[in-house]
Amino acid sequence: MELFLDILLVISSILLVLLVLLHRAKGGGLSSLFGGGVQSSLSGSTVVEKNLDRITIFVALLWFIAVVGVGFEIKYGQ
Repeated sequence: MELFLDILLVISSILLVLLVLLHRAKGGGLSSLFGGGVQSSLSGSTVVEKNLDRITIFVALLWFIAVVGVGFEIKYGQ
């Protein structure tokens, strides 16, 4: 179980970073530096944005569950 939670945490962390970077920049901040061509081609599609939001929320929940699981494992593991 320990190995599974560690692998889940690493994979969900990497996916969460990539998914957040894929979101369309609304304020023109740091995220507008990355992938400007991809964002301009997807900016008119609201279905893609909604699906990206749903996937990001799902991966964030998996990440949170993995963090809580690793915390319980550290506290009560032995």
